[in-house]
Amino acid sequence: MKQKFNVITSTCVPLPLENVDTDQIIPARFLKATTREEKFFGDNLFRDWRYNADGTPNEDFVLNDPTYSGCILVAGKNFGSGSSREHAAWAIAGYGFRVVLCRYPQEQRTEQLRAAGSGERGVPERALR
Repeated sequence: MKQKFNVITSTCVPLPLENVDTDQIIPARFLKATTREEKFFGDNLFRDWRYNADGTPNEDFVLNDPTYSGCILVAGKNFGSGSSREHAAWAIAGYGFRVVLCRYPQEQRTEQLRAAGSGERGVPERALR
């Protein structure tokens, strides 16, 4: 659910990986849902990184570290690249992130933000210089 805000006070969650594409954000096998159930998508955010093959949490992944429980995701350069997939924005919002901060190469910045359209889908995304 979209909620307007002016100020967010939160711990930031670092994801210092570059070129994280939408299939890493929400794997394609979870795109069969026919309704926008944010909890379903949020539970599967970064699924292949958050969980081991046997379904147990990967303790080395940042979202499984209770130190980082904020609602601001600080991502590496070119976050959300690849196909334009609204399910990725739903997963980010469904997990509880309110804002994504990331960096795009100058020539891609405007194009990526327009393609992401995630502000329209519930999570504002801001490019950093």
